[in-house]
Amino acid sequence: MAYYDRVARRLLIAAGLVAPLLAVPATAQTSAGKPNLNGIWQAVNTANWDIQTHGPMPGPPALGTIGAIPPGLGVVEGGELPYLPEAAAKRKQNFANRWSADPEIKCYMPGVPRATYMPYPFQILQGSSSIMIVYEYANAVRTINMGKPREAQVDSWMGTSNGHWEGNTLVVDVTGQVDQTWFDRSGDFHSDALHVVERYSPVSENVLQYEATIEDPKVFSRPWKMSMPLYRRLEKNAQLMEFKCAEFVEELLYGPLRRKVTKP
Repeated sequence: MAYYDRVARRLLIAAGLVAPLLAVPATAQTSAGKPNLNGIWQAVNTANWDIQTHGPMPGPPALGTIGAIPPGLGVVEGGELPYLPEAAAKRKQNFANRWSADPEIKCYMPGVPRATYMPYPFQILQGSSSIMIVYEYANAVRTINMGKPREAQVDSWMGTSNGHWEGNTLVVDVTGQVDQTWFDRSGDFHSDALHVVERYSPVSENVLQYEATIEDPKVFSRPWKMSMPLYRRLEKNAQLMEFKCAEFVEELLYGPLRRKVTKP
């Protein structure tokens, strides 16, 4: 049994989730009459490189074509992000330093909404009082509280999520995220005032329409929205695999410190 399958089963039991882990048609109903979102999902786009429309660009010179950035259509409604002037300058600086400053390079937790459209699958585990989402990237996990809304007690990488149903749409209110995550590899960022409202709407048994409304008065002049389809992984043995990316960035994070240590 794969690592994440074992973890998912333990989390499922601990949270009192009784729905099966593997693919279940999104049009199926739970015992409470709500859409059954259980399954493994993945975005198929280039939003993790840049959430806005972009052309091809070179990557780090040492990587050649392997590190090149593919062109892609944007997922931001209206096309442009409404940055405040000072924030626009910060975004430009982030882009210039993206090959060292992007939190993804350091294997930091991705935050919301970026965790949804990174090039890794994620698994939804649905119960009546809570919904858990397990991400393959960086061992990230979050629990969506479906009961009485709870305020964030402290800021965290994945924030505090409160959910409710509006018809067949799962609506998730996310607050309390740290300000150290980005929206993409191109330097689009937010502050600690970030407020995200997600919407997961079944389109068919294997497609969800995902929307995220972003509000951050410290960075943006107005709220804005991104949207994209999420696709169910249909492989017979679909499962999350183990990806502990921290072990791949040890030299980047700690190498300089090790080199400063002198032997007696």
